[in-house]
Amino acid sequence: MPPAAEVSSPLEATSIYTREFWLAYAANLALVTANSLTFRFADYVAFFGGTKTLTGWIVQSGLLAAILFRLVLGRAIDRYGPRRVWLTSSSLLFLGCAAHLGATAVSPWLWIARIAQQLGIAGMFTCSIVNIQDQVPPQRRTEVIGSLGSSGFIGTILGTNLGDLIFHLWPNGQLPFLIIFGSTLLGGILHTLLVLELTRRERHEAPPHFVGPLKLLMHYWPGPVLLVSMAMGTSFAVTTVFLSRYVSATGLGGIAPFFLPYSITAFTCRWYLRDWGTRVGRHKMVLWGLAGLTLGQLLFLPVRSNLWLCLPGAVCGFGHALLFPAVVSLGSGRFPVAYRGTGTTLILGFQEVGLALSAPLLGMLIDWGNQWPVEETLGTQVGELAQAGNWGFLAMFVASAVSAGLTALFYAGTAARHPDRDPVLGPVRAMMNPQPDEN
Repeated sequence: MPPAAEVSSPLEATSIYTREFWLAYAANLALVTANSLTFRFADYVAFFGGTKTLTGWIVQSGLLAAILFRLVLGRAIDRYGPRRVWLTSSSLLFLGCAAHLGATAVSPWLWIARIAQQLGIAGMFTCSIVNIQDQVPPQRRTEVIGSLGSSGFIGTILGTNLGDLIFHLWPNGQLPFLIIFGSTLLGGILHTLLVLELTRRERHEAPPHFVGPLKLLMHYWPGPVLLVSMAMGTSFAVTTVFLSRYVSATGLGGIAPFFLPYSITAFTCRWYLRDWGTRVGRHKMVLWGLAGLTLGQLLFLPVRSNLWLCLPGAVCGFGHALLFPAVVSLGSGRFPVAYRGTGTTLILGFQEVGLALSAPLLGMLIDWGNQWPVEETLGTQVGELAQAGNWGFLAMFVASAVSAGLTALFYAGTAARHPDRDPVLGPVRAMMNPQPDEN
């Protein structure tokens, strides 16, 4: 019996919002809420006396480990099915939380904690997306990815506000960090319990041929969408790693005023624009999404109060809402269903590549820029714009905006000029007989 995603006519009229979808929705909500609490990681490193550059290197180590992990992750999903890999990834998240709770200084514990957390999150998110794609016909793949992802924005609201509340109630010492990572552990446990129910009837059939991920990537090359995925990673480095340090350094307070409108806007766009993949086209979704990221990063420049964070939050949320389902759908659609685990893993991995490459560079840019005597060099007026020694953060926002803007121009001149459709791949066969590429 072929997977549901291979059937075209009977399932097209069937609702994709089944019991399994809502279980996956609840599981993703719990996971993103837990993960959003860890956006305070840069503050944790700073608590132990670490610099922003060191934060970037620790984050990069976790991402590099996750990228290498993806070289076996996709193949494991294809071979053993999402359930077994999902539960294994959950155990890695638990290990990461335990290591965070045991840290007492800038020591190997922080590196181990970040690496284990990144491995667990990478595996859990990938299994979730692979699982949901297998439940729907290909024409609705973009829609179901976007709809499932809307739960992430609710989780982001809950997680960031809970994090701000924890720091408001316990503002000093290591205690708020212990509560945060303890709460992350509880969220991971809830996610795992939901996964056990969601996948208890899973029946997985391994593909007839096992091919290395790099060979699959080269054979079914997704094209410029990989560069878009990397640009998204750069934007995530700003919002999930360094934003908490920015608001602390400028005295703006918490990160919730950014993530609340970010998540509300993204959630609304995901549901009201969930059929854009078929109605407007995924290429246009990518271009509009990159435009949102570019403008959203630039809107950080005039921020002067907490309230001003709402505008870049809303615009960045719009960009993320359109980009993620379009990028994952375009990229994973290049691979046969039998290798969908590997394909999805590789596409998501390029976001981590972008984050891993940009995090230490952005951290160094912040440290360098904040030490630069802006007022002496460029005058008092520009020095005031730099918000009293925070010029490095503003340079970071510009760098991220340039990354997204140049990627949009490149994509418009390459992939967006071709028809928006997946290639006809046919049955799985040996690599030496590829199907013609339609894009």
